[in-house]
This record gives sequence, structure tokens and C-alpha cells, in this order.
Amino acid sequence: MFGLRAYSTPILRPMWPFLAAGGIVFYGVNVLQDKLVSTPEAKQDPKNPYALKGGAAH
Repeated sequence: MFGLRAYSTPILRPMWPFLAAGGIVFYGVNVLQDKLVSTPEAKQDPKNPYALKGGAAH
């Protein structure tokens, strides 16, 4: 009666471009970070957490 209505509200249909773009940006930032951490200059930086392991993970 009061409160919730029986109308179905589309949520995923109008939001799929934003969800897809978020996934693409997340993947791109991850790849860029892995490449920048594995440069020779970054490997010599003592603040680099991968430098303690003797290099980047990749």
C-alpha cells in the first residue's frame, strides 16, 4: 500500500556504459602502474615496495 511501489526501475540498463568505462579505466591504470614501477629508475628507489623483492612483479 504505502512505501514501495510495484514499478520496476531499470538500473543496469542505463548504467552499463559507466560500469564498462570504469572497468576499462581500472585496467588501464593497473597496466600503467605496473609498467612505471618496473622501470630501472623506479627499481633503484628505496620507497618502491617492489624494490625490496629485487624488482617488479612482472
